[in-house]
Amino acid sequence: MGKLVVSLDGVVIKEVQITKDKTTLGRRPYNDIVIDNLAVSGEHAVLQMVGADVFIEDLNSTNGTYINGKAIKKQLLTHNDTVEVGKYKIKYLVDESGDYEKTMLMRPGSAPAGQGFGAAAAAAGAGQPAAIIKVLNGAAAGREVALTKVVTTVGKPGVQVASITKRPNGYAFAHVEGATRPSVNGVPLVGDSVPLRNGDVIELAGTQMQFIHR
Repeated sequence: MGKLVVSLDGVVIKEVQITKDKTTLGRRPYNDIVIDNLAVSGEHAVLQMVGADVFIEDLNSTNGTYINGKAIKKQLLTHNDTVEVGKYKIKYLVDESGDYEKTMLMRPGSAPAGQGFGAAAAAAGAGQPAAIIKVLNGAAAGREVALTKVVTTVGKPGVQVASITKRPNGYAFAHVEGATRPSVNGVPLVGDSVPLRNGDVIELAGTQMQFIHR
């Protein structure tokens, strides 16, 4: 899980664990994270948890929401991002559980190759980065995008956006933005996220893409 460390002039004021689907931030006392400062709007921003991902969205605040010095409307947070609201800095940190998952990926490779399980698991681990999505229709048909990052976002901002998250046991597909939900193999996404399997066809914002995990 991620957490937010709120500071002013380098002094840490509070730490907040992100545990809910929606965490609100603003000056009004009913927000989950209250920042009592006139530069902060009553309802300034909201953090949304989608699977393992956390997005922050500015709620048309007067002075805006900035990430690493750039004004944003809605953006995925990554480890060590600094959100700026007024004079306050809010650092987003992913705690050790995320690092623990990464070490789990590495461990099978350290097992002696003679052990069947270790060798098989190491091969599976080594094959992880070889996943791609291939565009099937439209102007970009035939284009392939390698899923090398932990989170890859696809779609059209403001219309329909989804994310593909690399996890220790494979890849997960989640809805991020848009009134209509994306579909996998013709079935609209119902929950927060679904696991992707080799050959699955994703459709969003009128574009079809095939998930290929070699």
